[in-house]
Amino acid sequence: MPTIAEKLKAREPELTRAERQLAAAILDNYPIPGLGSITELAELAEVSTPTVARMVQKLGFSGYPEFQHALREELREIISNPVEKRAEHAPALPESHMLNRYAVGVYDNIRATLENVNLEEFDTLCALLADTDHRVHIAGGRLSGTLAQSFYLHLQMIRRDVFMIPPRASWTHSVLDLLPGDTLILFDIRRYENATLLLAEMAHERGVKVVLFTDQWRSPIQKEATYTFAARIAVPSAWDSGLALLLLVESMIAKIQEDHWETVKARTDELEAAFDRTRLFRKFT
Repeated sequence: MPTIAEKLKAREPELTRAERQLAAAILDNYPIPGLGSITELAELAEVSTPTVARMVQKLGFSGYPEFQHALREELREIISNPVEKRAEHAPALPESHMLNRYAVGVYDNIRATLENVNLEEFDTLCALLADTDHRVHIAGGRLSGTLAQSFYLHLQMIRRDVFMIPPRASWTHSVLDLLPGDTLILFDIRRYENATLLLAEMAHERGVKVVLFTDQWRSPIQKEATYTFAARIAVPSAWDSGLALLLLVESMIAKIQEDHWETVKARTDELEAAFDRTRLFRKFT
């Protein structure tokens, strides 16, 4: 079932100017703005209360109370810890093998993720990441850092000036190297890490373009981000799945190397020669 954030992004072209202003206010610190009264939300977005009521109905809700209830349910999912997530899934699990149950969950995540990807933004980001006039920095959280590391290793093989920002204990020094015009790619999924948000804010203040990879409920970093890519992560497990996010990352890597193959090939040939000299990989001939 689509989140309210996904519905807002999907319906954006048909919203009025005031409704787009309202949608931006909701998404800026999603889902918190929608948890107050209808009057408070209207004042925050600087629109009328009838505008709020109309947009809520456009999203398929009978009224503001139903809209708020849906947001509260999403907030409950966002802040749930692994034990709570396991307890939520357990009663409804079918009797089939876990491999099948998990695969079905992942398939549903990928399908829902692809339905909500903005292909124009996808292509624009790929072009930006291929442009060596702009340096790229990448960082993630406690678990999402593995996705960040994978993106870093692949992108580094494709182009120069790609940097991995270390964990929180030492990333403060990396902020000094963020320059206007650089691009910072961040991975942040529920329960959204304060350190990653702070890094996004500090980078934005330095004139850095922030790109966010997040979940369907959207990290608060999206307020600082030029581009946000949201993927489904919930599966029948105490822990979330990063496979839909990995699909986006690997698809971007594939597009960049395909669009710039001659440049990528030259760099890869040079890298392979270095691998041979260092005897990194086992040779069978």
